[in-house]
Amino acid sequence: MKGILGFKMNTPSSERIHISIFGSRNAGKSTLANELLGQDLSIVSDSKGTTTDPVSKAMELLPIGPVVITDTAGYDDDGELGGKRVLKTKQVLNRTDIALLVIDESVGKTTEDKNFEKLLIEKRIPYAVISRGKESIKEKAVQEIIRLSSALHNRKTILDGLVKATDTVILVCPIDEAAPKGRLILPQQMVLRELLDIHAKAIVIQPEEIEDTLAMLKNPPAIVITDSQAFNSVSKKVPDGIQLTSFSILMARYKGFLKESIKAVKTIQELKDGDSVLISEGCTHRRQCGDIGTVKIPAALKKLTGKKLNIETSSGTDFPEDLSKYSAVIHCGGCMITEKEVLYRMKCAQDQKVPFCNYGIFLAHANGILDRSIEIFKNNF
Repeated sequence: MKGILGFKMNTPSSERIHISIFGSRNAGKSTLANELLGQDLSIVSDSKGTTTDPVSKAMELLPIGPVVITDTAGYDDDGELGGKRVLKTKQVLNRTDIALLVIDESVGKTTEDKNFEKLLIEKRIPYAVISRGKESIKEKAVQEIIRLSSALHNRKTILDGLVKATDTVILVCPIDEAAPKGRLILPQQMVLRELLDIHAKAIVIQPEEIEDTLAMLKNPPAIVITDSQAFNSVSKKVPDGIQLTSFSILMARYKGFLKESIKAVKTIQELKDGDSVLISEGCTHRRQCGDIGTVKIPAALKKLTGKKLNIETSSGTDFPEDLSKYSAVIHCGGCMITEKEVLYRMKCAQDQKVPFCNYGIFLAHANGILDRSIEIFKNNF
């Protein structure tokens, strides 16, 4: 079903609770996944290693709501190919909100089970151990998921503490060759929906309409929120007395890495000739002329630093754990990946002392309006 804005009225994967099923080969992971979903997501067989790569499916799991169920390969797989499967399984942890550790009742906890349980504890992932015999364990698993999900429901909103019901907010949403056809990008959808939910007034325009829009308003807007790519032109047209930020900066705050981005961006001007910079996006899409990650940010980096830099890019789940060769990482807002995965990527960078910055924060800094673009947050990070 499509709404009037042209996007599907489905909860995006990044906003769902991610429930991942782990265990040794033939412990019953795939059977449990199929029982929870009520359909055959994974092939079930007596042969070990039937599940090779992680398989995910979105669903409504009542009474919890929208979730993603992921079935994984056994973490006791062996051999060269098995080792790659185990690595894929462990990578799923980076986006897991709740883990179900399936144990074969007839065998009990193996050394591999105990080692994986330690890994869950180390990563602070809420989990339940599910012992599987011949009977269905669906109801037991659902009860454990309900118990573990109770701590996840107090989630912040993207405008949390920034806007009230009586406010007017201008949303600057460029519709150009980089914009998705027939719909708004996810951060724009999220902001607009929240404004509607709290009964604030939203005015959605394109960059060239900002001056006329401001002139027609009896009272100034509480805030102008713009696409980061239009930061430079919009900032010149919005008077200093009006709060200004970007959708990308809001996403950095929402995903929990705004402070780190502000700290990291100030080191970017110290880059030297020959330094390597990773520009990373959480989603995958066909690159177009004027693409922000491969064209606009590299151009802004060159102008800001005046240095000859080596630019590399990554997208989707293809994020390198070894960042030692990079002098900085500039990451998108992360709207298409979970908060847990964004923070995992940030932690990888922090552990290797590599500055980790957000698209919006970098572009605000490059345009000389960083202080203005984060003024609205003050201590409300």
